Amino acid sequence: MNGNWLRVSPDELERAKTNLGWAHEIAMTARDDNSERWTATDKAWHGLDFLLDRLGFEIPLVLGAESFVELPDVEPDSDEMFDFLDDLEDDWGYGPPSYLTPVQVAAAASQLATLTEDDLIRGVDPQELNRAEVYPGTWERPGELARVAHYLPDVRTFFAAAAKEGDAVICWLD
Repeated sequence: MNGNWLRVSPDELERAKTNLGWAHEIAMTARDDNSERWTATDKAWHGLDFLLDRLGFEIPLVLGAESFVELPDVEPDSDEMFDFLDDLEDDWGYGPPSYLTPVQVAAAASQLATLTEDDLIRGVDPQELNRAEVYPGTWERPGELARVAHYLPDVRTFFAAAAKEGDAVICWLD
């Protein structure tokens, strides 16, 4: 399970809202081309989300704040939910993508600008992540927290570039 982000213009975001299939094609092309419009945090996505939340980070940049689709009011692991996800027009991986608006991207970039790798993991007990069942659940291994922190400079650069261009960001797990 890997975390992914795709920078899109406001016009592209509007098109994605009505055509997730088109957005999926753009995302896969950007990923395959290793475009600067796409980046990923691999398996560190959940750890990064947990650590940012622990610091009081206001924008849910890993999973997005806005939904493209309205999820049914059923249990997350129910047959009804799996049937719903199977019926989506494109396979984004683990559920439908979400997004951050250009305003949310700018706010995230601003918060990230002063955050250091040390800030992200200072005082963190790896058992906190294990107790919270943070994926991938290997936090007792030496270097696991540093592996998550290692992504921060690229995340900071990605969001700064998106904010500078006035872009939105599509977020998904695959």
